Amino acid sequence: MEDRGFVVGQEFPDVKAFRSAIKEAAIAQHFELRIVKSDLIRYIAKCAAEGCPWRIRAVKLPNAPTFTIRSLDGAHTCGKNAYAGHHQASVDWIVSFIEERLRDNINYKPKDILHDVYEQYGITIPYKQAWRAKERGLQAIYGSSEEGYYLLPVYCEQIRKNNPGSVAEVFTAGSDNRFQRVFISFYASVKGFLEGCLPIIGLGGFPLKSKYLGTLLSATSFDADGGLFPLAFGVVDVENDESWMWFLSELRKAFEMHTEIIPHLTFLSKWQKGVGDAVKRKFPTCCHAVCMKHLSESIVREFKNPRLVQLLWKAAYATTASAFKEKMAELEEVSAEASKWLQQHPPSRWALLYFEGTRYGHLSSNVEEFNQWILEFRELPVTQVIEQIHCKLIMEFEERRARCKSWFSILAPSAEKHMIEAMNRASTYQVLRSDEVEFEVLSTERSDIVNIRKHSCSCRDWQLYGLPCSHAVAALISSKNHVYAFTAKHFTVASYTAAYAEEIKPIPSKIEWKKGGEGETTLDEETKTVRPPKVRRLPGRPEKKRMCVEDLNREKHTVHCSRCNRTGHYKSTCKSEACKSIQQM
Repeated sequence: MEDRGFVVGQEFPDVKAFRSAIKEAAIAQHFELRIVKSDLIRYIAKCAAEGCPWRIRAVKLPNAPTFTIRSLDGAHTCGKNAYAGHHQASVDWIVSFIEERLRDNINYKPKDILHDVYEQYGITIPYKQAWRAKERGLQAIYGSSEEGYYLLPVYCEQIRKNNPGSVAEVFTAGSDNRFQRVFISFYASVKGFLEGCLPIIGLGGFPLKSKYLGTLLSATSFDADGGLFPLAFGVVDVENDESWMWFLSELRKAFEMHTEIIPHLTFLSKWQKGVGDAVKRKFPTCCHAVCMKHLSESIVREFKNPRLVQLLWKAAYATTASAFKEKMAELEEVSAEASKWLQQHPPSRWALLYFEGTRYGHLSSNVEEFNQWILEFRELPVTQVIEQIHCKLIMEFEERRARCKSWFSILAPSAEKHMIEAMNRASTYQVLRSDEVEFEVLSTERSDIVNIRKHSCSCRDWQLYGLPCSHAVAALISSKNHVYAFTAKHFTVASYTAAYAEEIKPIPSKIEWKKGGEGETTLDEETKTVRPPKVRRLPGRPEKKRMCVEDLNREKHTVHCSRCNRTGHYKSTCKSEACKSIQQM
């Protein structure tokens, strides 16, 4: 913006617009502004540089909010050298500069703000100022953290009203109604899981980074095509044994609302903070396995050897006792310590061969995929985090409902691909029939026994994955059976369609539901007021403890006492008998 942008007689809608324009000009042209007079009817300012004659005066027009420039004197002789910081570049000004960028990219970082301000205006601003501007900008767009808790009861009421059969409950603690937990499960999710998903539930926690912190707990499953299917989620003030017991208790209640018999489920988790005990108490007939992704990440983090991960996965997928023992022996040979460490998780919790439940080939949960949905939103108030998940669910259900309309196969695409590959391999096998249900299938490498009544094969793939293996396909084709009739129903297009059959409805805008409609029963004020938890994030940028690689390898200095000749202390702190006698003298 140049001086010629201002002319005598130029008008602005109001005093705020004029102040914003003059501030923008000062920053863009690199001169400091000294305000002589500023109120609702006049504005007088001059260049802050000593001896510079530039001066501007504007006044309010009578009977209107419009401001007009009355005089513009002199030209700058100061050299306009305000580059290293600028008094007019306040936090509020930075907020106005970044607001649109922040709407488009919530993960807009303070260092990016510094870069963009410098690129556009040629001035530098402190990092702390950029950080504060981002915080204030997020609050202006999404509301404060305190408001997020206050609006939770009304927001949950709107979910229940617009999605009948859904669960949305807020739990508070203490006489002052401090937020403790909130549980959300949409009717469409629970019904879709019961009618069309694999009977597998992944459990996990994800730390939030808003002002009052908290943890997002989630329960997810797999649809017929192996995709992520969010079942329920909640936010707790602290993740611990009690919060997991509560979460699984609420999940069981959500199931019981829609079915008399809860299916036999398999849970996958990191086995963290009381999850194991909670699953055992709330779902006593179900199975619980360790998430292999987490287990492999833990072992490589502990022992820094990628070879251990490869051997662990091979042992997990082993279908015979000899193959499992072989891989575990190799793992022990690579690291005896890792083998000992692994004993805290017995094979019955993670190995396909020894696990009692059915995982249909899914050794890892997909909770982390769900966490990616809110990764960039976890700094927002709690109500906004829930709203982002709600919007994502609406979009995903709509997209997948439309996608399956173009599928004309019996099985979902991933399962269909598996069956085509199995059929291609089966064409090269020789089948010997023992009776109506049992067959011996010969290949160039091995011989396998298939029982089509029990849906089993000696290679164990059919039992473990729920889809006929290539040996079973060969036996089924040989006996003129329909191959697809022997696949688990969870992999069919019909199941996929059933999973997304129900719609998740949006809720009205905040302006509407904050007020409450006419004639509607609203919550009383005491119930409405949910206050934030007492735990809160410390202000400012979190400190990072950085360790130098050279420091890790450097030999530590040993302290030596010159009086008693022992190590571990100095002469001044020596407590030996000889030292005490010297001090007494």
